[in-house]
Amino acid sequence: MYSQVEHPAGGYKKLFETVEELSSPVTAHVTGRIPTWLRGSLLRCGPGLFEVGAEPFYHLFDGQALLHKFDFKEGHVTYHRRFVRTDAYVRAMTEKRIVITEFGTYAYPDPCKNIFSRFFSYFKGVEVTDNALVNVYPVGEDYYACTETNFITKINPDTLETIKQVDLCKYVSVNGATAHPHVENDGTVYNIGNCFGKNFSLAYNIIRIPPLQADKEDPMNKSEVVVQFPCSDRFKPSYVHSFGLTPNYIVFVETPVKINLLKFLSSWSLWGANYMDCFESNETMGVWLHVAEKKKGRLLNIKYRTSAFNLFHHINTFEDNGFLIVDLCTWKGWVFEFVYNYLYLANLRANWDEVKKQAEKAPQPEARRYVLPLRFDKADTGKNLVTLPYTTATATLRSDETIWLEPEVIFSGPRHAFEFPQINYKKYGGKPYTYTYGLGLNHFVPDRLCKLNVKTKETWVWQEPDSYPSEPIFVSHPDALEEDDGVVLSIVISPGSGPKPAYLLILNAKDMSEVARAEVEVNIPVTFHGLFKRA
Repeated sequence: MYSQVEHPAGGYKKLFETVEELSSPVTAHVTGRIPTWLRGSLLRCGPGLFEVGAEPFYHLFDGQALLHKFDFKEGHVTYHRRFVRTDAYVRAMTEKRIVITEFGTYAYPDPCKNIFSRFFSYFKGVEVTDNALVNVYPVGEDYYACTETNFITKINPDTLETIKQVDLCKYVSVNGATAHPHVENDGTVYNIGNCFGKNFSLAYNIIRIPPLQADKEDPMNKSEVVVQFPCSDRFKPSYVHSFGLTPNYIVFVETPVKINLLKFLSSWSLWGANYMDCFESNETMGVWLHVAEKKKGRLLNIKYRTSAFNLFHHINTFEDNGFLIVDLCTWKGWVFEFVYNYLYLANLRANWDEVKKQAEKAPQPEARRYVLPLRFDKADTGKNLVTLPYTTATATLRSDETIWLEPEVIFSGPRHAFEFPQINYKKYGGKPYTYTYGLGLNHFVPDRLCKLNVKTKETWVWQEPDSYPSEPIFVSHPDALEEDDGVVLSIVISPGSGPKPAYLLILNAKDMSEVARAEVEVNIPVTFHGLFKRA
């Protein structure tokens, strides 16, 4: 897992190159045998347009959203992709310039407008982007592409056509929502977003969208807030990318990466700012963990604390004998820093030696297990409350009644991240589990796929020279008896290896050995997240 593979040829730069959409699906060339039971489509999102005319986008999360689909039918595979027709995209195409400010790219005011109309648009405030490049998820019978703002985009999962923009603010009180909702087996969707709570303080709302009912009414109309978590700083919410969910509890990890809302709301157009300019760090708070009872929507009055880290992805969360086990992909910094500072395209497109030099300075990745006791006695002050036999994680009750957590490290390698974690979510999400699949980042360059046994820490790796995979998606065998009966799907680009620059890779989820690949004759840029939709 630590073998230091080098990338001097810089093939990874192809992940950040603009491509054209397809007018219709293309047939992929299959080698190996696609399992006959694998029927359906892999849907994935990512940036596909990295500049508009002569104007470049600067950050990994700025390129315009491209929706990808690999279709599996009777052992044959087709590939299709379309740009999501967001406001950001349509207006950029119409005006031939960047019109809406993205995560790390400021959109300059229209040079054709006079000073009065520019001044007027200042009073309209911030135009929030709807560039849905991060993930796609189901709500009822519908599918939505999303980013992390209040706008999500309904798409047709068969044709990849854009249906309509949806503003979450019209349904529930949130300023935005993560791209990592939890979707339960009955179709219930949970998500989290920051909001204005009591007396203008910031807070975080957990929202619940029920499954489709017999009346066939859009479940979005029945969205509701189930619980509100307080914010450690009334004016500065933490950046939240995902959260944990079990049958009975909701876990929210509040990190020291803060959004300066005053900066965010003071109209950007005056000083040329973007979303990245609004992040700052709270050097002193460390990390606060919050727990709520899911069914009652009641906050547990327990103050969990630990030392600072960056967090994007929860691996899984489960209950065991009065404890919550929370598995996370963390990034720890010597000096407190935000990982997103290292994801500017200029950094990611640099030559290999420069990429390595940058990553040396960045926070270091580590997969960790934290254990949260749900009950305790004041008499236990000073003691470790964790009594589970299988973990070295500790939770120490302190005299101020906070519980100090120290993690068990489940994966760590120098500048090697286990990231974009996936599990057998349908059967093991929120429950005790053994395996997780991740994308291996080598100095931020994705160059391997990894399976991790979270109990024994054993790893299995798929890796090929000059090949750059994406988040591995686990698809369970329909008659699976074991947790890892199934396949793992990933989109790989291998720019140096001849006429077929990209392929869909199918691995045996047991040992990460190749089952088949489906090659296409077009490049496929980076994708972040997605899902497998069974036929």
